[in-house]
Amino acid sequence: MKIGVADTTFARVDMGRIAIDEIRKHASVGIERYTVPGIKDLPVACKKLIEERGCEIVLALGMPGGAEKDKICAHEASQGLIMAQLMTNRHIIEVFVHEDEAGDDRELAWLAGRRTREHAVNAVRLALHPKELEKAAGTGQRQGFEDAGPARL
Repeated sequence: MKIGVADTTFARVDMGRIAIDEIRKHASVGIERYTVPGIKDLPVACKKLIEERGCEIVLALGMPGGAEKDKICAHEASQGLIMAQLMTNRHIIEVFVHEDEAGDDRELAWLAGRRTREHAVNAVRLALHPKELEKAAGTGQRQGFEDAGPARL
């Protein structure tokens, strides 16, 4: 079993290193890393990790900027990641941290680290322990900030 980690040089936090560290805490699996310049390069990186490097699941890590053009690029990258999932029949977990989600660099680094770690655990669960995710269905889980919790009747 191999988990792929696709990340970018555009990100201001080494999300790939963080993801690999967290995966190693939760599973003894092979890890393949593929670093590309920006988020629009992530779909092909993820597809290559699946098709050429034999990954069962991939984390797509990116940090779009706060400008409107960055939001458009993030949307385009998301569409590419969905297409890559459908083409390969493999999960690609999109882990984007938008620069404007945080008030300052310290909060941005904290958010990127926390969201990356939580999604790395999700990747391990999805690949190796899917029943754990099933138990959490409907509980309002959020990656990064606090969980929303289930809606009350």
